[in-house]
Amino acid sequence: MLTDSISKPAQEILYLGLFLTILLLAGCSKAPSTESLPAIPQVEFISVTTRTIPDEPEFIGQTEAFRPVEIRPQVSGIIKKVFFTEGRNVKKGDQLYLIDPVPFRAIYLSAKARVAQTQVRLDQAKQDLARVQPLLKQQAVSKKNVDDAVAEVGAAKAALEAAQSDLIKAKFDLDNTLITAPVDGRIGRSHFYEGRLVSAQTTLLATIDQLDPMYVNVSVPESYLLRRRRELAEHKVERPDIFQLRGLMTFSDGSIYPEEGVLDFSDVALRPETGTLQGRFVFPNPEGKGSPGQSYFYPGQFVKVRIKGYSRIDAILIPQRAVQQGPTGSFVYVINGEEKIELRPVQASSWHGTEWLIEKGLRAGERVVVEGLFRIQPGVQVDAVQYRNSHSTPDHPDEQTEQTVRNMP
Repeated sequence: MLTDSISKPAQEILYLGLFLTILLLAGCSKAPSTESLPAIPQVEFISVTTRTIPDEPEFIGQTEAFRPVEIRPQVSGIIKKVFFTEGRNVKKGDQLYLIDPVPFRAIYLSAKARVAQTQVRLDQAKQDLARVQPLLKQQAVSKKNVDDAVAEVGAAKAALEAAQSDLIKAKFDLDNTLITAPVDGRIGRSHFYEGRLVSAQTTLLATIDQLDPMYVNVSVPESYLLRRRRELAEHKVERPDIFQLRGLMTFSDGSIYPEEGVLDFSDVALRPETGTLQGRFVFPNPEGKGSPGQSYFYPGQFVKVRIKGYSRIDAILIPQRAVQQGPTGSFVYVINGEEKIELRPVQASSWHGTEWLIEKGLRAGERVVVEGLFRIQPGVQVDAVQYRNSHSTPDHPDEQTEQTVRNMP
């Protein structure tokens, strides 16, 4: 036999070779079976729903005193005394400045004397007229004498009226040498002090600011106005009367003013240099009547004003993690009826708390992937389960801080 002619060592080598060949064939036959059964990735999704949410845009504003009153002299002269302390509160009627009254008192006394003089002249003219009128009937005097007496009475009356007018002007100038506060408020720095010459109605002496309430002016871009008008026309957004809109103010350090303001003025024309429309909110500031340092805000501050009163109807909110960014813009992964992944472009306009507001691209009832995004791609079949943290979505998104991100790519 053949095996008898082969030596024993050679037989062992032959058997070993056959054994290794069988193992290699068995290994190759198992590899295709492993690759032909890939594991289906599991993802978590949320079902898209619609709801009504507050729509509260935010704009930059600047504070302004409610009634800034400029203090200017009504007469020209030398300042003799400054009565107030700069930066303090003043009451209506408090003395502020004294302009040297001596020349104005002299003018007043002179005008007063002229009034007395013309009054005497008028009395005398009346007496002369009374004497010549009976004599005319007796033909003791001519008609010209009577006419001259009548003219003298008229001239004396006119002179008296002119003198009285000069007296009123002199009294006005004398009284205005003492400058008093026309309103309650806080007076700023004085621009002039004792010994300085000031000019009537041109020199600015100081300014009194009324700090309760306070104005906040906001500038609204034209693009926002056009978009908001379109949304109102399409019934996507609702609002009350424009002058019932409220404002919530945030300072530069992030602190929020506890009182809400009310819109009380909207400009009638856009500013061509900025392309914005100015609106004005009134905020109560009771601390403004107190001593300096107690007020929450001062004129000239830059703040943020969040406008409250708008409501967005049928709004779609999804978690921020579900929105991805691609070369063409924002997109989400949607699970279709065949349990396969679809890439869906969306328009995400702003976020509310931890959720994006989706303007376009999604409908109520669709399923959006929020977990397991790294395991999927379009067309892949998935094992979809409900998002386990979906119950943590706030019921009142207006309690969250809203930051608006407009015109996303």
